[in-house]
Amino acid sequence: MAILVDDEILLDYGIKPSDPPQYPIGGLRPGSVVISHGHLDHCGIAANLMDIKPDMFMTPVTRDMAVLLARDTMKIAESKGYVLPFIYEDIRDFELLSNTVNYGTDFELSGYNGRLYDAGHIPGSASVFLENENNSLIFTGDINDQDTHLIKSMQTLPTADITIIESTYFGSDHNPRDKLEEGLIASIEETVDSGGWAVIPAFAIGRTQEVLMILEKHGIQAWVDGMGVDVGNILRSNPAYLKDPGLFNKAFRYANIVNSRERHKVMDEPCAIVTTAGMLNGGPVLYYLSKMYNDPLSRILLTGYQVEGTNGRKIIEKGYYEDRGRVMHLKAKSELYDLSAHCGDKGLKKIVQQQVDGGCENVICVHGDNTDGFASWINENLEVNAISPVNTDHIHI
Repeated sequence: MAILVDDEILLDYGIKPSDPPQYPIGGLRPGSVVISHGHLDHCGIAANLMDIKPDMFMTPVTRDMAVLLARDTMKIAESKGYVLPFIYEDIRDFELLSNTVNYGTDFELSGYNGRLYDAGHIPGSASVFLENENNSLIFTGDINDQDTHLIKSMQTLPTADITIIESTYFGSDHNPRDKLEEGLIASIEETVDSGGWAVIPAFAIGRTQEVLMILEKHGIQAWVDGMGVDVGNILRSNPAYLKDPGLFNKAFRYANIVNSRERHKVMDEPCAIVTTAGMLNGGPVLYYLSKMYNDPLSRILLTGYQVEGTNGRKIIEKGYYEDRGRVMHLKAKSELYDLSAHCGDKGLKKIVQQQVDGGCENVICVHGDNTDGFASWINENLEVNAISPVNTDHIHI
């Protein structure tokens, strides 16, 4: 995700987490940058801009998450022989030079006034409002209109002349959250009771912590491994960005944190393991899979959307994953419990309707597999102009 406004303000600057990573097209040289949240596809290449040192704005949590991800990306690149478009000194400069702003705080950037609103997606995630004397714009970033155990739902957004909205779940609503959680808990209990291992791949930021809170609520003491532990430490230092810091801390105290040097001891007996990476393209999860993929009593319980080409998608669609060039066919069962942190179809349409009712004149649909379909629905049902740009498109309004 990377959107350039007036050739001056860059909204997000992410990478596609593939193997090797894919980067935005073109050498962008913005005067200002706003990062909506700390996921790789929104912040993963921001450190590349440190040679021009633009004014950078984000919440404190997003700054810390972006730094953590950048360091991890460097470590992975070094181990696999990738060449990244930034170095460790760039990450240091990014951390030192970023302006951190809380929700509702006004700031100035490249001829606009800016303000961040809680997007309800992960801790620290923000929707971005920009306004000058001629125009106003709202960039939703990734948004969620439902409370989770970890954070509250998104704030009501101000209306703007131009709305840039994510489209991830256009055309699809989520299953009821309580039913998904019940199914996940029942599957874990059944797996462990039968003598198997329940391996729960989870995104490091947001999902690992959410899953641990669900498990603690139901009295399941799981092992937790990977970057999700580091993220937990960041969140403990930023309690204002959590729905209930007390319950969050309780969940982490209840979990067993894996020491990487003693990882081999975790599977001495049947248990539940929450670990990164959420799409199984790296991280400790590959170690655990290597020990249980051939065990019909064990289960891989996926907890989020699996991008095409990832090991998670291969497991769902084809029953295998790849590790160091080897194709591993599963005897273990696999199940998907999509604990989504995005608005579903109804929520997306409601947000667009609110913007149109408030005078919005143009809607730009981005970040989804069917942005064309979302734009078509808006044009057919609402009195507003909607478009769905592709990479390198220039939009003149």
